[in-house]
Amino acid sequence: MAESKRTTEPINFVHQDEIWKAHVNMEKDSAEIWPNKWGFLTEVYKEYKLENVKLKTSVRVEPPLQLVPLPETPPEKSIQVGPSPPVPQTTQALIGWRSGRSHLQLEKYGPVHHGRRSLLKELGWPLDAC
Repeated sequence: MAESKRTTEPINFVHQDEIWKAHVNMEKDSAEIWPNKWGFLTEVYKEYKLENVKLKTSVRVEPPLQLVPLPETPPEKSIQVGPSPPVPQTTQALIGWRSGRSHLQLEKYGPVHHGRRSLLKELGWPLDAC
């Protein structure tokens, strides 16, 4: 990207090609050297995987009763969907047409009220402490 912004200097394509060849050769050399330097990691991982499989098959623990999943209840028992009100005639009336009715609102438990609290008041510090 930096080369595309410099329009006053000519681009040396031979030099760019030499840089690209050096990068490719570096990648190739690194790929040949890696197994000698870091190949032991693949063997350790294989051993770890075999040990993990052995532990999983040998140890079978029954979960406590609190963690046993309960049978699923069908959603029809807990969710009742009533009929929708008629769709408004204008697009302006579409905005909030369902939320205007109390039985269709998403907030079933009323609006959320978060009062303003002050950390300084909770800790009993003077207001000009900060």
